[in-house]
Amino acid sequence: MTVRFMDVFTEWASTYDETVTGHDPEYKEVFRRYDEILDTVADKAQSPVIEFGAGTGNLTQRLLTRHDAVLAVEPSPEMRAILTEKIPSLDVQDGHFLSFKAKEASSFVSTYAFHHLTDEEKGEAIDLMASHLPKDGKIVYADTMFVSEEARLQTIREARAQGFDALADDLEREFYPLIPVMEELFTARGFTVNFTQYNHFVWLVEAEKMGE
Repeated sequence: MTVRFMDVFTEWASTYDETVTGHDPEYKEVFRRYDEILDTVADKAQSPVIEFGAGTGNLTQRLLTRHDAVLAVEPSPEMRAILTEKIPSLDVQDGHFLSFKAKEASSFVSTYAFHHLTDEEKGEAIDLMASHLPKDGKIVYADTMFVSEEARLQTIREARAQGFDALADDLEREFYPLIPVMEELFTARGFTVNFTQYNHFVWLVEAEKMGE
């Protein structure tokens, strides 16, 4: 996998923290309950933790207050620069869901990142994470997903009607999954999985690896 949308990461790095506060009306609903989402992911994680798509470190900071072993994995040089400036002592690695240097992990976490992978790649990423997890290890993440294809298309139509073309383009360009697909990807690989909705777009996924 090549790292897709790197230009998006580069462009967004300097304004990401402002966007998540809800100042951008197009993404206000996407980031509604943002602090609660991050806190919940951090609370459900288990140490040692590996975080994918650490970005500017908003989840990372919460993980560090709760867990004594945190590795941040981030593909964007611009994002990594902001991250290391915020948290100079952090263990940061250049990589992504399908390319990272394996370390011991009891949980893998991410927020607003898993949609960069195709459904096939999501399955590959789950396989890779599962290979590093012990029994009862977890994959915990929050991201935009939809209950059906019609729900996704309706959301795009509504975004266009509101003049939110950047949001609509984003929903058409990236690989936002359907919940039934994600449930099958996890259960087929020996995980129990729960989905909890936090706003119109974002669901929190908590998957736990079962025994052999």
